[in-house]
Amino acid sequence: MHSKTYDLFVIGGGINGCGIARDAAGRGLSVALAEMNDLASATSSASTKLFHGGLRYLEYFEINLVRHALAEREVLLKAMPHISWPMRFVLPYHKDMRFEGATPTSRILNVVMPWMKGRRPAWLIRFGLLLYDNLGGRKILPATKTLSLKGSAEGAPIEDRFEKAFEYSDCWIEDSRLVVLNARDAEARGAKIMVRTKVVSAARVDDHWDVTVEDVDSGETTTLSARMLVNAGGPWVGDIIQQKVRINSTEGVRLVRGSHIVTKRLYDHDKCYFFQGTDGRIIFAIPYETDFTLIGTTDAEHEDPGVKPECTAAEQSYLINFINQYLKQDIGPEDVVWTYSGVRPLYDDGASSATAATRDYTLKVDSNGGAPILNVFGGKITTYRKLAEDAMDKIAPFFPGTSGHWTAGVALPGGDFAVDGFDMLVARLRADFPFLSDFWSKRLVRAYGTEAWDVLAGAESPDDLGQGFGATLTEREVRWLQDNEYAHTAEDIVWRRNKLGLRLTKEEIAALELYLRSDPKERRDKAAE
Repeated sequence: MHSKTYDLFVIGGGINGCGIARDAAGRGLSVALAEMNDLASATSSASTKLFHGGLRYLEYFEINLVRHALAEREVLLKAMPHISWPMRFVLPYHKDMRFEGATPTSRILNVVMPWMKGRRPAWLIRFGLLLYDNLGGRKILPATKTLSLKGSAEGAPIEDRFEKAFEYSDCWIEDSRLVVLNARDAEARGAKIMVRTKVVSAARVDDHWDVTVEDVDSGETTTLSARMLVNAGGPWVGDIIQQKVRINSTEGVRLVRGSHIVTKRLYDHDKCYFFQGTDGRIIFAIPYETDFTLIGTTDAEHEDPGVKPECTAAEQSYLINFINQYLKQDIGPEDVVWTYSGVRPLYDDGASSATAATRDYTLKVDSNGGAPILNVFGGKITTYRKLAEDAMDKIAPFFPGTSGHWTAGVALPGGDFAVDGFDMLVARLRADFPFLSDFWSKRLVRAYGTEAWDVLAGAESPDDLGQGFGATLTEREVRWLQDNEYAHTAEDIVWRRNKLGLRLTKEEIAALELYLRSDPKERRDKAAE
């Protein structure tokens, strides 16, 4: 027997699943969400961590995708100024830059301007950036400008052959924290969020779904009921269709692996670089976690969602060789301090290459044979909120009386302060907790925004925060993450709730894991000694 029948059961705790759960719960629907691992444990923590329109997608004539993404940047900035902020991107120009051969733009120019032989003319880049500035109704972010690289901070780390650059705006986003905050807000609005809970099967029974879930840690199974199913399984969306819910579908997903490398900081300023390679592809070099540089990404086919994506030696070599075409000081494998890789579940539109496959999303409802299911294919982290709204437009007809769009401009937990208020918030936190260092206070505000005060409540010295695990991570913060943000393991904490894994030693991470596995009573007794 089922104690409750939910309106929606969401499979998948990535950004799409958590975004839909939040939107639905805010409209008054009863929602349950199951994630077989940790929230954001796959694609949603392995992005290039940008809210951006996708400048290169203009060459594929993905105008609507770019327009929607550009419009979303400022909507999202206002709702989460702690985990998202504006960045300036420097695009160095050289006359020998080339298109990727498969783009529609390159094919047209090869016909009308054959003497260019596949090269990107400067006027075309400037025209693309003019579109980029104006397609989305920009209000907060500054416009594109042209830079002279001679004698400038932006030109200092790159080769002297680059004398001119274009500088434009996009935004940074802490991707895995974005997912967690959406899940928390969904729960605050009534949703049931279940992590480490695997969907074993789902079956239509008359007008509802019976969904059998398994607690990954205990092995215990439970059956829940829902009037509608949302398949937001990301890389596993096809597997869920075929193996879990067993419905016929002609829609397919194309798995594309994107890999990144992280090095020690390669330059002194806080702007990003947009580099174009001789093969026509692009990579970003982005200031990362204060002391590092993030470089990516690749595009490679990935066949099996069950195989954990890893940055291969070939991909690492590709990224190193790519950036060395630009840097005055070459880097090598010994400079790489971390790599990560994620699988983008793109809608299979039959494109000839992974790079050319659409990044837009497709939403398909199947109500043949009883209770409906919504399958979510593709999507970009920048358009997750719009995807959730569009998903609700397809869900709402099955729930008459459901209210309309509401998420635009509504702050996520900790984000209830002005877009330009970060520095003021840091100053306030340091004034209230004078024992905090500059790094520590900035890290806490970046992670928790106005909730940093909740994490530190009542503390007058570091000793009040309990055991220290290194790199400013304390027992108080760890317990807060356990109690409020679904964290279970050291990996959850040091790689997804924050990126302190870059600063902690293996021994320190092992000590954190030992702490998390210890009995709470043993911790209290030890603390009392």
